Amino acid sequence: MAKYLTLAEVKDILREENEKRDLNSLQKSALAHAEEFAKLSAEDSRKLVEELMQLDFVDERHAVKIADILPIHPDQVRVLYTKEKIVLPPEDIKKILDIVAKYI
Repeated sequence: MAKYLTLAEVKDILREENEKRDLNSLQKSALAHAEEFAKLSAEDSRKLVEELMQLDFVDERHAVKIADILPIHPDQVRVLYTKEKIVLPPEDIKKILDIVAKYI
């Protein structure tokens, strides 16, 4: 079973590994990306994921994407669901944005 990690969690894992050994170029690139774009701490991003997953229409994959992106506009949430052709009603999008707002 796949475990989805937030960008902040990846950043922490790669930082720990970097202290133990030299990272290869791909890992260094991933670490640089995570350091630049992770907006929350690993702990806060995981809390956000858990809170989002309490909504019956948000699975772990979408929750992690939401935690990485931290959407502030309904269109930013809608785009995450377009691949599956899922159309969330406005009230569900508002619930997601309200939860995200507590973390930014």
